[in-house]
Amino acid sequence: MKDFLAISDYTSDEIKDLLDLAAKLKKQYFKKGNKAIFKGKTLGMIFQKPSLRTRISFDMAMRNCGGDALYLSPAEIGLGKRESIADVARVLSGYVQALMARVFEHEHVVQLAQWSDIPVINGLSDYNHPCQGMADALTIIEKFGKKSKGLNISYVGDGNNVTTSLMHVSALLGWNFTVASPEGYDTNPKAIEIAQDIANKTGSKLTFMRDPHEAVKSAHVIYTDTWTSMGQEEEAAKRELVFPPYQVNAKLVSEADKDVIVMHCLPAHRNYELTDDVADGEHSVIFQQAHNRLHAQKAILARLFDVA
Repeated sequence: MKDFLAISDYTSDEIKDLLDLAAKLKKQYFKKGNKAIFKGKTLGMIFQKPSLRTRISFDMAMRNCGGDALYLSPAEIGLGKRESIADVARVLSGYVQALMARVFEHEHVVQLAQWSDIPVINGLSDYNHPCQGMADALTIIEKFGKKSKGLNISYVGDGNNVTTSLMHVSALLGWNFTVASPEGYDTNPKAIEIAQDIANKTGSKLTFMRDPHEAVKSAHVIYTDTWTSMGQEEEAAKRELVFPPYQVNAKLVSEADKDVIVMHCLPAHRNYELTDDVADGEHSVIFQQAHNRLHAQKAILARLFDVA
């Protein structure tokens, strides 16, 4: 692995290997702490968008394994504005051993990887959110076991960057993936094309529809995300009129499998896309999912540093 920009860049076996390593590092962390496998290494963290989980989980992943992390704010970098992306990549390549970038435009993280001499991790872009997708997969496997082929994963809401990564990891692991989105808020067509190519090899079934109630029938996982992502604030009022039928509430959850788990990548706008009683209820795994960012990202870093 040179970079980690998209889950779909890897084979099913490679993704399974990463998830196995994540589970191993998580067990080690809780048993006696992680070994200092990142000693002498620093991760540069470039943020165009603010974040709770991405910043803290990467920072602590490095610290837990004996390394360090350096936060670089939008004002300090001005990626592609104050200084070209190519120049930023080449300068930072001489200071740190890897970069994580949380950006608006996917092309920015692609260019960082193109010009950098060190590994680059996509911490989120408008196209996808691969680190979140890996944490999601780890959480689902913890609930349903390794032999989880044929699970039904249902995503309800805006077909956004989180949808793309969840769809790709589901296809790679042989899970059936259903999306219910309102018209005009569909998943990226190119991402669907990539997922379908993967699904043709793994036997995963991909389904796209409008009706959330139909989508969750027999679902083992119901996943949702905010109706309005960062950078879409001017659309908030419009979206609040479109998305209420896609709210994940007790009624919708009752229509799925009796052992269904409910997932959300957070931050959640409670009682909009997800009601309080569901977020805090017996089916919810949203905090386990958030915590698994730490362990999934340790595995990604370990493979990129080639230390595990």
